[in-house]
Amino acid sequence: MESIKSIFWKPDPAVQMRKCNQLIKSNVRKLDRDIAQLRLIETKTKNLILQASRRGQRNPSQAKQAASETRIFAREMIRIRKQSARLATSKAQLQSVAMQVNEAFSVRRIEGSIRASTGIMKDVNSLVRLPELTGTMRELSQELVKAGIIEEMVGDSLPDDQLMEGEDEEAESEVDKVLGEVLQGRLSKVEAGKVAEEPVREEPAEEEDEDQEQMLDQMRGRLEALKS
Repeated sequence: MESIKSIFWKPDPAVQMRKCNQLIKSNVRKLDRDIAQLRLIETKTKNLILQASRRGQRNPSQAKQAASETRIFAREMIRIRKQSARLATSKAQLQSVAMQVNEAFSVRRIEGSIRASTGIMKDVNSLVRLPELTGTMRELSQELVKAGIIEEMVGDSLPDDQLMEGEDEEAESEVDKVLGEVLQGRLSKVEAGKVAEEPVREEPAEEEDEDQEQMLDQMRGRLEALKS
């Protein structure tokens, strides 16, 4: 009976287009939220680099440890920026998919039929493999298959290690660049405007180290949450 009904009552193209656009807009909003969250984390990471550097200047006995911490935070910033750039690229792809989908439905209204688009299928296949979008992009791909815009379902999500491939090789060369960007012109101002301070005691410094470790763990947790 259902097969007979499907012959005479095909899905309404307007309803299909509306649902596809809703799914695309939902994904764009999620990417916007994730990108904004990454910007906040990046700002906090910059502050941690500055705090560690200033602590090393105030207390020379902790200079080596502070320098090590600044490099750790700089590597985290590299990860954040790469993830943010990847999400920005994904957003551009989504917006391109939206334009192509609307164009395909417009052609359908004019010509009475719709042609499968390899371009849309390629973009959707790329987007569905992102951990941040896997669920909703699968739903979108199903709607696009029903509408005849793409011909087949798309693949699985990429593992995180493939998403961040090449990071270890690039990180060391980028760490100095990030540190120079964050610290340049600021440390000299701090030193010029610095008045005599009391020696920094070891116990508060240890407590500060623990707080920074906790902050770093929290940032890593948020980065992982953005992928889930």
